Amino acid sequence: MPGIQNVDFLIALCLMLGAILYTSVGHAGSSVYIAIMSLFGVPAQVIKPTALVLNIIVSSYTSIRYISAKLFDLKLYIPLAVGAIPMAFLGGSIDLPSDVYKPIVGAILFFAGIMFLFQLNPQETREPKHPPVAISVLTGAVIGLLSGLTGTGGGIFLSPLIIFFAWTSVKGASGTAALFILTNSVFGLLGHISSVSELPDALWLFAIAVIVGALIGTRLGIKQFSNEMVKRALGAVLIIASTKLIFNW
Repeated sequence: MPGIQNVDFLIALCLMLGAILYTSVGHAGSSVYIAIMSLFGVPAQVIKPTALVLNIIVSSYTSIRYISAKLFDLKLYIPLAVGAIPMAFLGGSIDLPSDVYKPIVGAILFFAGIMFLFQLNPQETREPKHPPVAISVLTGAVIGLLSGLTGTGGGIFLSPLIIFFAWTSVKGASGTAALFILTNSVFGLLGHISSVSELPDALWLFAIAVIVGALIGTRLGIKQFSNEMVKRALGAVLIIASTKLIFNW
């Protein structure tokens, strides 16, 4: 099979497992895709567009699934998207040098790993309340810029904020985050459309892997699947990958 190596099948398997876990909580999985590709030594210039394309594929499906299940808050999403769209496009247009990109992404993966290791326990008794529109727009703008710069979708930042500050219901957080991730990923890629020339030959294999993972993960997520041990194991993987990027191992 031209352009496909044995290691690509192993990467694809890891991507599928990551997609199962992430889509079960409404995320598209970009941070774990980046972590996996980093651990396998994929070049930084390939990681960013690949993660964004995989994010678009997965978040398109998860958005439909969670919105169809009425796990979505449109009034919260709109101001977040208004702030995120131009900044994700701007961030995507900035081509960071590898020695700058790696520490930034490493810090984001470290944050994501900590979030998985020490899960925020949603406070079911709190009454959800939308933040002021200005706060939502500013939040979307900051996360959108980070998303475009690094090739992540921003869900790992948005979901904890939604849950911690009770901006919507715990169930509504999943679909809202899924569509927000799709928005960031699309405009981040459009901002640096020339990066598609760096996409790997095995992209089709990776795409199939994450689609299968999304099919499984969203089904489990909508049925309120939770596996704390797996989440903490993933947190450890993200922290290891972040260390590799930060210290350029």
